[in-house]
Amino acid sequence: MRSSLALSAFLFTLSTATAADWPQWLGPRRDGSSEEVVMPWKQSPKILWKQPVGEGHSAPVVAVGKVFVFSKVADKDDEQVEAFDAVTGKRIWRQICQRGNFKGLYGNGPRGTPAVDNGKVYTFGITGVLTCLDAADGARLWQVDTLKQYQAANLFFGVSGSPLVEGDRVLVNVGGKGASIVAFDKNTGQETWKTLDDKASYSSPIAIGADDNRQLVFLTAKGLVGIAPKNGSLLWQFPFQDALFESSTTPVLAGEILIGSSITLGCVGLKLDGTKVSKIWLDDTLTCYFSTPVSVAKKHVYLVTGNLINKQASLHCMEAATGKTLWTRKDKVGEFHASLLRTGDNKLLLLEEAGNLVLVDPDPKEYRELARAKICGNTWAHPALANGRLYVRDNKDLVCAELK
Repeated sequence: MRSSLALSAFLFTLSTATAADWPQWLGPRRDGSSEEVVMPWKQSPKILWKQPVGEGHSAPVVAVGKVFVFSKVADKDDEQVEAFDAVTGKRIWRQICQRGNFKGLYGNGPRGTPAVDNGKVYTFGITGVLTCLDAADGARLWQVDTLKQYQAANLFFGVSGSPLVEGDRVLVNVGGKGASIVAFDKNTGQETWKTLDDKASYSSPIAIGADDNRQLVFLTAKGLVGIAPKNGSLLWQFPFQDALFESSTTPVLAGEILIGSSITLGCVGLKLDGTKVSKIWLDDTLTCYFSTPVSVAKKHVYLVTGNLINKQASLHCMEAATGKTLWTRKDKVGEFHASLLRTGDNKLLLLEEAGNLVLVDPDPKEYRELARAKICGNTWAHPALANGRLYVRDNKDLVCAELK
């Protein structure tokens, strides 16, 4: 494997997605970035429409002219997928997915974000039910109860990982013995391979590299692993076990540095060379709770850390190559969380936990705020940016705001 060139190519393509779509967790490249440019606003962004949605922290996704939202059905132990017209907000279809009983802290709705690929919608519910629906009309095409099939225990806060579609497969972190990570045929739902014994984490996987150097990166309960997409063989592993078993943050590639983060361990920067992995740096103070960092220009990483004791989430700028913190915003951006998104001109959109949208100039020397507006209520869901519109979901509504 050629590490430098392979790891600097972060490619994730979806056959039905246009350049302006946001079809999966963290967007078209699964790294929190968009090609769209957002200019500083002088007046609050116009709210084009709102639609009430059910309980959940799953983020909206945008593809084929629709916005897809995954939520809990009110007063029932069921989940639902709703498709709305991306322009008008009109609901096009609704599909109910049975899931079984679940009651946990911080809500009982789904946390994993759907993935849309080749006219199909894939969801991974809070009880581990993996479902494939037709994106056009919501018809159920196949479904697998992964926890039941692989005899895996649910997590304390419920399954939270978002499915990854890679080639002809859809992949999830199940956490069963011999089936920590499972790949399913995306058209039939049949298992194509399974691997490892690690229990699951709350994190979502990514794919990095190209062609023969392509690999899947998962943060399981035990640590970071690299997996071959074709057969599930283990390429490398790095122990990174959170003391609370609550690792939630998606791994991030910044140039040639792979960054993993955890509530109790902080952030680690890894260098990959084929099947060899080496630790470049570790900062145990950068304790990401469940906000995924964003890389800018491959040199700097912006991340939101959480503090379990004083319930304060803070925004930081970090140097990717060294792990050095360059600055920290003094006032908190939430109690536990805030979402980050990189625009096409390398600005940052920060959605604070209280529903404030902030446009930030990512200057490594200091925090520079360009614009701010209140656009929704409290939220832990990541926003989606598509076709000049930002789609955000709070604890009551799906909101579409115009960004020019």
